[in-house]
Amino acid sequence: MTVIIAGTLHFPAANREKALTETAELVVETRTQQGCQHYVWAADPTSDSRVYVFEKWASVEDLAAHLAGPFYQTMLASLGKYGVTDVEVSKYKIALEEPVYDPQGNPRADFFTA
Repeated sequence: MTVIIAGTLHFPAANREKALTETAELVVETRTQQGCQHYVWAADPTSDSRVYVFEKWASVEDLAAHLAGPFYQTMLASLGKYGVTDVEVSKYKIALEEPVYDPQGNPRADFFTA
C-alpha cells in the first residue's frame, strides 16, 4: 500500500533558507532509502516562513524503517536548531492511484480506470 506524507511547517523567516540548505543533503540521502518514491521539503514562494513537505513511500514498512532510521533522526535535529513551529504533517493510505489526464489528454477529477 502506498503512503503519502503531506503537510506544512514554519520557521522564523530569517531561518527558513538556512534550514533548507542544511538539510538538502539529507533529502538526497533519504531518497536512496528502500521504498522512497518522492521526498521533498520546499519553500512556499508566497510565504517567508512556510515549508511544504511531500513524501511518497511504497509501503507502511518502508516508511516505518525511515522513521526509525538515522536520516529521519538527523533531519529532526537539524530542523529543531532553526526554530520549526506549526507543524501540520499527515499520512494518507492510497487505495487507488491513476493519472490526472485521461488517454485523450483531458484533466479528470473522477477516477476513470477502476
